[in-house]
Amino acid sequence: VGAEVRAGDILVGKVTPKGETELTAEERLLRAIFGEKAREVRDTSLRVPHGEYGIVVDVKVFTRENSHDELSPGVNKVVRCYIAQKRKVSVGDKMAGRHGNKGVVSRILPIEDMPFLPDGTPLDIVLNPLGVPSRMNIGQVLEVHLGMAAKKLGWKIMTPVFDGAHEDDIRECFRMAGMREDGKVQLIDGRTG
Repeated sequence: VGAEVRAGDILVGKVTPKGETELTAEERLLRAIFGEKAREVRDTSLRVPHGEYGIVVDVKVFTRENSHDELSPGVNKVVRCYIAQKRKVSVGDKMAGRHGNKGVVSRILPIEDMPFLPDGTPLDIVLNPLGVPSRMNIGQVLEVHLGMAAKKLGWKIMTPVFDGAHEDDIRECFRMAGMREDGKVQLIDGRTG
């Protein structure tokens, strides 16, 4: 787990004994002379498929003893390797946040077309505000506001999950940063100005 793998790398090492039908004439002769010790094995290891790469994030081993779901007949052990790939976000990808919010990427714009703050700072992401009432994840809104004030003040802030900053604390941070108490900021359209 944690290893970087590329195409052709062995994920699970496995050898299978060759059957009688697979042996060539020479192999049968050697086996007749030296006995079972000369028995040939074939490499049937699980390898990373061609063109694939990533980081191994999990390995699960299912056996007849510990597996709750039935393994198919003749199978004694199944090994599953989970490989994560880093790639750029594309339209249609589903993403989820820490506050139970989820959504689909609808549009990706160049940085110069993104809305920006009055000081010229462009936004990284724009979330649909209709996602807040349905999920009731007000903590996300408070966290974003606290982050805006902390950035303006040059602070690094860490709040505990269930005993974090309250609205009054965030309003105080806004006052100290010279921002509006309600946290509203006027954005400028990056395309039209």
